[in-house]
Amino acid sequence: MRLRFLGSTSEAGACPTLYETDRGTIVVQGLHVTDAEALADLRDVLDGEAAVEVPRELLTEIARRVLPGTPPPDGSNTG
Repeated sequence: MRLRFLGSTSEAGACPTLYETDRGTIVVQGLHVTDAEALADLRDVLDGEAAVEVPRELLTEIARRVLPGTPPPDGSNTG
């Protein structure tokens, strides 16, 4: 599998970061969720799966760049 960098909200180039794969999927690099209550709220987590946390701004910024017509993270509509 090959990864292509999509974007990050980190100034230092670390996580959180999103990548697109050559398989048509997305890889999310973020901090592992360790909060027991949050983990208990997850549904159907299979062996080998992990939950990571990323800021909403990262997802909205990438969506804005990749999907035409997606509003900016602040919710304003410039078009």
